[in-house]
Amino acid sequence: MVIAGRELGKTPYLRGDPIFGSARAFRDDPLGFIESARREHGDFVRIRLGPYRVYLLLGPEHVGHLLQKNPGNYLKDGYEHNEPLTGRGLLTSEGEFWRRQRRLAQPAFHKERLRDMVGTMTDSTEEMLGRWRDHLGKGGGRPLEIDAEMSRLTLSIVSRTLMGTDVSGGASEVGRSLEYTLWYAFRRTGRFFNPPFGFPTPKNLRYMKASETGEGMGRKQLRDEVMTFLAAGYETTARALAWTFYLLDRNPEEGRRLREELARVLGERTPMYEDLPRLLYTKMFVQESMRLYPPVWGLARRAKGEDEIGGHRVPKGSRLIISSYVTHRHPAFWENPEKFDPERFTPERSEGRPRYAYFPFGGGPRQCIGVNFATMEATLITAMVAQRFDLSLVPGHPVEPQANLTLKPRYGLPMVPRVAAG
Repeated sequence: MVIAGRELGKTPYLRGDPIFGSARAFRDDPLGFIESARREHGDFVRIRLGPYRVYLLLGPEHVGHLLQKNPGNYLKDGYEHNEPLTGRGLLTSEGEFWRRQRRLAQPAFHKERLRDMVGTMTDSTEEMLGRWRDHLGKGGGRPLEIDAEMSRLTLSIVSRTLMGTDVSGGASEVGRSLEYTLWYAFRRTGRFFNPPFGFPTPKNLRYMKASETGEGMGRKQLRDEVMTFLAAGYETTARALAWTFYLLDRNPEEGRRLREELARVLGERTPMYEDLPRLLYTKMFVQESMRLYPPVWGLARRAKGEDEIGGHRVPKGSRLIISSYVTHRHPAFWENPEKFDPERFTPERSEGRPRYAYFPFGGGPRQCIGVNFATMEATLITAMVAQRFDLSLVPGHPVEPQANLTLKPRYGLPMVPRVAAG
């Protein structure tokens, strides 16, 4: 193939089933399938998912082209399944409309606004820790479902900061509705045919009911943005925190170093905004957790026009998938990639690493608008929980990542809380 007088390389093609291509293997185990494709065929692989031509872009150079170098050529793909929930919010909108909304929303995440949110984050965390102390008082040894606990906490924080009210309480109907709508949207992205949302299947009816707000159309765009931040802002951080506490239990030496930093910087007091620059190891601990278990494990795009990426032709209309889960484990850019090592993120060891070897929040103009909010929130919560409690996974409990819309622990994370020593 020749473009602009230059011969392009031949793209490896993983052929798969004659009818469905690689659709079944991708559906059954997307993480394992993409990692296997990278290992056997390299960083740029063409596959077929049913009727669709799809490219897997798994090297930092390719990811950077998609997100940073030529993002205007690529539309978000699959996000239309979220529209009943998030409308034309930042998650689903495109073009000039998206740029205008992004400019309007950006001041909400300014540094001074974030400073004002710290109290809400620490107050909500204190309330959760109080419930945990009550839990211990009713009989030690009983586990808590940490993934659910983190979901309840982050939903409380994002609803308080966005709407001034806590919608997380108890067996929260809001939480259940959001969980179902996000799950169903992801299920629809993996199918070649979906009944329109207006067609009254049982799942469609439940989805539309879970997305209904009862608000008038005059405030629709505000509603769309609030629902976008609510849906995206609580589940991703909850996943990051759940995996962080799992890794804290599995890696005692790194956990010891984390607690030494907390004792040195905080003692027994609650962290404040001014402490964040000094909680360096705590932040690296969270970063390394999101390297191994990035909450958003993959992103999909669709090519508006023909392009060339890393010496490969990408035809108009092609689908493209990038996977932070796989690229974050790429042995060419991460030494001993399966090992948990927060010090990978020191300035010395980060020097020379390609920008898009690590992209838990995406990148380029469409990088997650809440990246600083989420990083601050995760650092504060990790610090406060590790100050007060040790969490131990129930012995023998299986732990396996499940690639839904976010990267969930397939069987949950039941962990036994104990008051931290010292």
